[in-house]
Amino acid sequence: MIEINGNTLTLEQLSAVSRQSEQVSIAPEAIERIKRSRRTVDEILESGRAVYGINTGFGKLVDVHIPPEELRQLQVNLVRSHCCGVGEPLDEPTTRGMMLLRANVLAKGFSGVRPVVAERLVQMLNAGIHPVIPSKGSVGASGDLAPLAHLALGLIGEGEVLYKGHRLSAAEAMKSAGVIPVELEAKEGLALINGTQAMASIGSLAVLDAASLVKAANTIAAMTLEALRGSHRAFDERIHSARPQPGQSRVARAMLELLSDSEIVHSHENCGRVQDAYSLRCIPQVHGAVLDVVDHVRKVLEIEINSATDNPLVFPESGEVISGGNFHGEPIALALDYLGFAVSELASISERRIERLVNADLSDGLPPFLIKHPGTNSGFMIAQVTAVALLAENKVLAHPASVDNLPTSGNREDHVSMGMTSANKLRQIIDNVNKVLAIEAICAAQGLDFIAPLKPGKGALAAYQKIRASIPFIEQDTVLAGHIETAAKLIRQF
Repeated sequence: MIEINGNTLTLEQLSAVSRQSEQVSIAPEAIERIKRSRRTVDEILESGRAVYGINTGFGKLVDVHIPPEELRQLQVNLVRSHCCGVGEPLDEPTTRGMMLLRANVLAKGFSGVRPVVAERLVQMLNAGIHPVIPSKGSVGASGDLAPLAHLALGLIGEGEVLYKGHRLSAAEAMKSAGVIPVELEAKEGLALINGTQAMASIGSLAVLDAASLVKAANTIAAMTLEALRGSHRAFDERIHSARPQPGQSRVARAMLELLSDSEIVHSHENCGRVQDAYSLRCIPQVHGAVLDVVDHVRKVLEIEINSATDNPLVFPESGEVISGGNFHGEPIALALDYLGFAVSELASISERRIERLVNADLSDGLPPFLIKHPGTNSGFMIAQVTAVALLAENKVLAHPASVDNLPTSGNREDHVSMGMTSANKLRQIIDNVNKVLAIEAICAAQGLDFIAPLKPGKGALAAYQKIRASIPFIEQDTVLAGHIETAAKLIRQF
């Protein structure tokens, strides 16, 4: 059971809830904060004074004062009208992440909702009721309005959800699970749809995946280095101490560990090669730079998932309700664009190593395209072509979305972050990088077989053995697509 309080949620906890269906509860002190925040809203309603987000219209309609008898309908209308998402639905882990993050925001006690709103959202999450949330429609300005509106729609028992593997109406699923839909009161609809939780959910899972890919890239690069009889000297600690970039030093140390106890390195101690190509020699400099970006983006998201990002915010101590812009997705948009083109570099350098493995002019004795009888067999020729195709796609996807701007909402929301576009692109980039690294992994394993019985370093050997437990040595041409998919899953465990 993971207890949320609005302040201490970690990316690993988010992943556990999103991907392993860990159960969630709300800390008692958070419930008390929520109650205090709601009392402030109730006092404003009793006073009759006009306060944005409580008894006024929204966006361009901020100057319209809503009478008390219409406030409940206002909240329902707000949720329904903002359900304008299009495109493929978000996957279940992302949706679960959104639900968790939205509940965590409410737990901070700045949103002015009743405790039942947060509690019911957690109840849905624990019951496995996941609103169908289209992936497109947010510009990341007043937060992820459309995606969060689709989430809120499920909470009030409308729209569609996924429940026990079936897509059905929210009302039907909630009745089956014994979850009572929320009847929204003043401020609660707005508190549910303002925020950055869609892009933050995607980004949080993506940064964890990116960290996993850097680790996998190091391991696979070690396999390739051994298959190509590359030098270990480029990872000497003295080199990296002379340029103390943190990621670079960490990767160099990891490479030395992966390559330790190598039999292959001793087989070419007296060869005439002076230097390796950059794709081998500069692994710490390239992979390390990516690792530094991953660390930076992680820090951005660790702050974001424990932040109050709705609007207006309620401050019970002073009784004030203050409008601001914490829903603006710029910090995430910039970070996810940055991560997108950084992670793309893992695939870029990996493809160059793949080329060296399959190209007999570059591979130091390996057969053309890593196959015993080239000519009759094409071997891994087209696997490298696939890697190039994925690089071309990443080049387009890595173009930043955050530099764009188109005003919305009658020009009141005149600068937007496009952070959801950054997030959606990043997910595809990471999937492409995973596939490129998978191609390198099966090529490197094939190359190591041609060097046997000499054994690579212990880390590279362990990775090779994992590959060979599921993917055989390729004796003659076969369909490689399935092997690439298998390797893509395997390398996430490296």
